[in-house]
Amino acid sequence: MKKIQIDIVSDIACPWCAIGYARLELAMAQLASEYEFTVEWHAFELNPEHSGEGEPILPALARKYGKSEEEARATQNQMMAIAQGLGINFEKLQERLTCNTFDAHRLVKWAGEQGRQTELKQALFGAYFGKGNNVSSQDTLLECVEAVGLSSEKAREVLDSDQYARAVREDEANYQKAGVTAVPAYIINNKYLIAGAQEPDVLVQALREIGAD
Repeated sequence: MKKIQIDIVSDIACPWCAIGYARLELAMAQLASEYEFTVEWHAFELNPEHSGEGEPILPALARKYGKSEEEARATQNQMMAIAQGLGINFEKLQERLTCNTFDAHRLVKWAGEQGRQTELKQALFGAYFGKGNNVSSQDTLLECVEAVGLSSEKAREVLDSDQYARAVREDEANYQKAGVTAVPAYIINNKYLIAGAQEPDVLVQALREIGAD
């Protein structure tokens, strides 16, 4: 069976990244009889300078993108409807606070070595968008770690040190240098870029074309 490697550049704070992966899962399921997929997640921070207390997401987004809060709410409503259709919990999408995701990215790197990277990424999406939990808080991060069957003790050791910090920064620098300025971005077989949370049919077609190359 042919193999396809998918490197996903994304942020835990990016709702389109959660939607994009759910759509990619559907595409991979459609192609499961033709291809064997390997997925690896890479770090990107939408808000790398964030520190201290989080602020409500709607005014923060309105300010960042030069929109009104009503426009920000409308965009979030649209995402909530899409997520519902994909079976993703976005219940607290509009009630969450902004937060720093650097430590979460460090744990995703660590989880990759335990073969649980995608599971942890999804747990983090669920905690942030579904429950409105602060994914920069150690308690939330350890809850997600436990939920996917990993050791919270080992995860705490990672968080209390600077382990994987360099790996996360290298990821961010490498993909910025490669021209990734928005997420999600999928790099297929280290060669082709698919940008954005594309629909499953678009992904199926793109992956087939790449697989045939």
